Formats: sequence, structure tokens, C-alpha cells
Amino acid sequence: MGMREILMVLPEIDWIEDEGLKEAVLRTYARALNEGGWAPEDMARMPFTLVKKTDTSYADHVRAVTRIARSVYDVFKDIFGKRVPLRRDVLLAGALLHDVGKLVEVEEQDGKFQKTKAGKVLRHPFSGVALAAAEGVPPEVLHIIAVHSKEGDPYPRTPEGAVVHHADFTTFDTIPG
Repeated sequence: MGMREILMVLPEIDWIEDEGLKEAVLRTYARALNEGGWAPEDMARMPFTLVKKTDTSYADHVRAVTRIARSVYDVFKDIFGKRVPLRRDVLLAGALLHDVGKLVEVEEQDGKFQKTKAGKVLRHPFSGVALAAAEGVPPEVLHIIAVHSKEGDPYPRTPEGAVVHHADFTTFDTIPG
């Protein structure tokens, strides 16, 4: 699987400054795409959710969440400085990977997107953590993947986890469907 093709669909991966973390994010996407039977360009056509009918793609959703998270980082840095420190690369990696498990949770059959057999019993925060952990993604990023959705509600979120959680629901709640 070509890393260049993944970067063409999700160019925000290049915003990660830590080369090791950037490579782990790319490897996680390559693993998820391979396990799900997808090509990188499929991320630009598969819907970001099956909960409501939408023409917003997985790639557009991930890119929007990542851009919202980076904007929050910039605002917090300008307004709060060191009083509310956010780890930029952790935040970006978490935003980029928060839904990576959907690449093994969803399949296409006869032109229709549906849950995979595994996706019916294991939601994407869990499969996403497994995919990312297998590629050496650090625990502070795994935390963001794990708690970004409703499964994380009973647990305390790190500041980066809270930002990605709210960025995710900002897009989900405002996109018509």
C-alpha cells in the first residue's frame, strides 16, 4: 500500500512534526485499508457514518475533525498559552486516527455500505485502538481513539481527547443526514 496515496487523501498527516509518529499513523492507515479491503481513494467515497444518510465522505470527516482540532490548538496557544497546554502532534495524530477502525467496521456489498461481520460486534473505537497499537502508536494517541465516541463518556478524557471528541461531534451533529 503506497503511503503517498494515503497522503494524497489525507494530506494533514504531513502536519505531524514527529517523524516516528507520522510514520506510525501512515502504517496504521495502511494496515486498516489492507484489512478492510479498501484502496486509499475509497476513503474519499465511503460515507463517514452509517447512522444517517450522508454524502460526506470518511476522508472529508477526518480532515474536518483534524482541521478543527488544529484550530483549537492554535486558539488555545494564543489565548491560554501554557495554562492549557495541548500536545500538538498527539492531538493531530488522534484526530487523524479517531475513526480508523471504521475501515474494518464497514464494507461495500453491491454498491451499498454496511457493517462487516466484525463491525456488528466490535465498534470502531475498539478496532481502531487495536490497529493503531499494532503499529506502535503511543498510548496518549490510543486514548484519543478509545474515548472519542460514546464509549469514552464514563472515562476522564485528556485535554487532547476532549478536543477530538468535541470536534468529532461538531461535525457529526451539524452535517445533515
